[in-house]
Amino acid sequence: MKQYIIRRLLQMIPTLIGISIIIFAISALVPGDYITAQDSPTMTREKAEQLRQIYGLDQPAVQRYFTWAGNMLKGNMGDSLVHKEPVTNVINNYVWNSFIIAFFTMILSWVIAIFAGVFSAKYQYSLFDKIVTLLIFLFMSLPSFFLGLMLIKVLALQFNLVPVGGMTTAGLNAEGWAYIKDVISHAILPIIVLTMLSTGSLTRYFRTSMLEVIHMDYIRTARAKGLHERVVIFKHALRNAMLPAITLLGFELPALFGGAIILEKVFIWPGIGQVYLESINMRDYPFMLGFTIFTAMLTLLGNLLSDVLYGIADPRIRLK
Repeated sequence: MKQYIIRRLLQMIPTLIGISIIIFAISALVPGDYITAQDSPTMTREKAEQLRQIYGLDQPAVQRYFTWAGNMLKGNMGDSLVHKEPVTNVINNYVWNSFIIAFFTMILSWVIAIFAGVFSAKYQYSLFDKIVTLLIFLFMSLPSFFLGLMLIKVLALQFNLVPVGGMTTAGLNAEGWAYIKDVISHAILPIIVLTMLSTGSLTRYFRTSMLEVIHMDYIRTARAKGLHERVVIFKHALRNAMLPAITLLGFELPALFGGAIILEKVFIWPGIGQVYLESINMRDYPFMLGFTIFTAMLTLLGNLLSDVLYGIADPRIRLK
């Protein structure tokens, strides 16, 4: 197992190098830079050239890549041109706000998807299965901003159950449990919307896996032995149906820190998704490249984690 993990970690090095070359080349091909994105009427050509020299934007793309890659090897992602501080500080300031929503969304969506998928498979073609299927396709077909605005209108404006947007109440200056309760109340709406959007595909995945498992011979044998149906479904069938889902669990790692750009905009949530979108619009290449490499590393680590967990969960698989 240790040799497998070490070998996979070493294989990530050329993969990350290739990813860095691709994303830097794409950013270099985009017309304009941070200076042209300012669109200031007082910006003269001489001043623009002077600023490009200060930021190093006048250098050839190849030279800028090796300078950036060399700094990345030292753990230096550079300074954000928009925020005027190190990229690592900007990521640390905003990524945990997105993590709050993504973490609770992942827990809710997986719990709901497991139970909905199991019972949909057990009672296939029943009224419950048809209702679940209808709701799944309904939520999957609706845009996220539409669901967000609809819930804001109903839950926040009409019934006044939750705040409209933001992460905290303006001017509250709460601390301790009061601050935590305030953040949770503001996070309810985006968590609900993200859960509605992500539960559908997971439910269909678990339903399909359960349908394949419950018709296998060992399930018939377990029922023939007189085991309780709850034990047959949740101990024997679900355990094996969960194995393919471990692969999906590994890819949840980058999703926890990637942010939800559209919903963060709708609910005015200060997450990393909005900052990333702003960096693209403002040509803030240091932050855009640094955060892209950050998510790429999380994706590779998540893929490794899923492979390791799959080998641990299924004794038939040996990682060599």
